[in-house]
Amino acid sequence: MLFGAVGTLISFGIISLGAIHFFQKMNVGTLKLGDYLAIGAIFSATDSVCTLQVLNQDETPLLYSLVFGEGVVNDATSVVLFNAIQNFDLSHINSGVALELIGNFLYLFVASTLLGVVAGLLSAYIIKKLYFGRHSTDREVALMILMAYLSYMLAELFYLSAILTVFFCGIVMSHYTWHNVTESSRVTTKHAFATLSFVAEIFIFLYVGMDALDIEKWKIVSGSPGTSIGVSSIILGLVLVGRAAFVFPLSFLSNLTKNSPYEKVDLKQQITIWWAGLMRGAVSVALAYNQFTRLGHTHLQGNAVMITSTITVVLFSTVVFGLMTKPIVRIFLPSSKQINTLSSEPSTPKSLTTPLLGNGQEDTEANASFNNVTRPTSLRMLLSIPSHTVHHYWRKFDDGFMRPVFGGRGFVPFVPGSPTE
Repeated sequence: MLFGAVGTLISFGIISLGAIHFFQKMNVGTLKLGDYLAIGAIFSATDSVCTLQVLNQDETPLLYSLVFGEGVVNDATSVVLFNAIQNFDLSHINSGVALELIGNFLYLFVASTLLGVVAGLLSAYIIKKLYFGRHSTDREVALMILMAYLSYMLAELFYLSAILTVFFCGIVMSHYTWHNVTESSRVTTKHAFATLSFVAEIFIFLYVGMDALDIEKWKIVSGSPGTSIGVSSIILGLVLVGRAAFVFPLSFLSNLTKNSPYEKVDLKQQITIWWAGLMRGAVSVALAYNQFTRLGHTHLQGNAVMITSTITVVLFSTVVFGLMTKPIVRIFLPSSKQINTLSSEPSTPKSLTTPLLGNGQEDTEANASFNNVTRPTSLRMLLSIPSHTVHHYWRKFDDGFMRPVFGGRGFVPFVPGSPTE
């Protein structure tokens, strides 16, 4: 998560500075400092949905976990940055305004994260201790959906980042709440959320495609097609440079802290991470409309150029970079033909209850055979390897205090007559 947040800030700085340097020399329109900073936040948001579609969790577990964590935190950080920029008048910027902007960003980030964690823990505690109908599949599923929606509504009510709040609420609910319900509720929620997510992604891409054919904005920029093409090309170049500026240096610093070879990110994986995160999607389009239009419409030359350029960058990166990501993964990270049968994920609904992190005797056996563990071939094996770092102490605290209070795997008492029997 830290990798994603720091990387987004680096990419934001490079894209913003590049936009200020190049766009002021072009006939783009009347753009203010806030608009240039907003451009940096808009194009710092990657399309993690497209990226994860081309990666295999079992074949490249470390790469998948890095891209997934960096992608979701990247979107949330970009939105928080965008909201912080919009809250200030940057026409007369000084050191005081800069510090206030940084403080507002940190406030939004921390407050949104805490609200999501609290909402997730509240849902876990209600289902484990207080909810009288916890063995009703319909009520359990409805309660989980409503608690997740409650976190979103509270974030909007307190003017926080809803996407960041929902993200951390989902993490907490998957770690505690999901294990407090019956097996039938787990299967139902898994497929229900997957279906809702799939439908939402279809509507998002459908909207982006339909909006690309909006004639109004293209008519405004039709008088200067060279400017629109130049702006789009510069943005694509800044995206390439901005992502490379944090992927390779941060990977190098991360490798310095790793002792085991399987924990290090080699050059081929770094290139794959860099390329896989170049796609821009619906988040960029939504932020661009928020910044450069009023009620979805604009008649200003500069704003129309930025909207059409955003759509061009999103379509080009999704089609070109997206189509080339899979071949690049196959070239740089060829899949192993001999994959341990223990690492393959079962395809039946029973697999939804298979633990990612062992407990009790499984943890003891894992600790005893730690020195004999080879390079993991799945995310489950990667996470089951003990680590004497922050994660190690967090697991001790989680097993000793958090799970007995809020529930979770191995800490929910079996009730006779429940669907799990």
